[in-house]
Amino acid sequence: MTSYRNSIQIVSDLLTVTKNSGEEGIKTTRLLAKANLSHSRLSKFLENLTGSGLINRIEYDGKNTFVITPKGRQYLESYVRFSNVAGAFGLEL
Repeated sequence: MTSYRNSIQIVSDLLTVTKNSGEEGIKTTRLLAKANLSHSRLSKFLENLTGSGLINRIEYDGKNTFVITPKGRQYLESYVRFSNVAGAFGLEL
């Protein structure tokens, strides 16, 4: 049985990948591969994440690089804590 990710899990994956890329950030192509999303789907998520202030988009020489913000780190930490609590009760997010 294939398990599909919901939007919250995809946001968590995107923030985790962006966080793990460090201060240099991550470019769109690498983010596509790491997050396992289509370009159109990734674009929608990135628009929401940048609009919410969870990640910053830096454009240099026509290429986009994404860096997690302190607000994004806080969101990710809260999500992980909540996910762990839910898992302790046998719930799946």
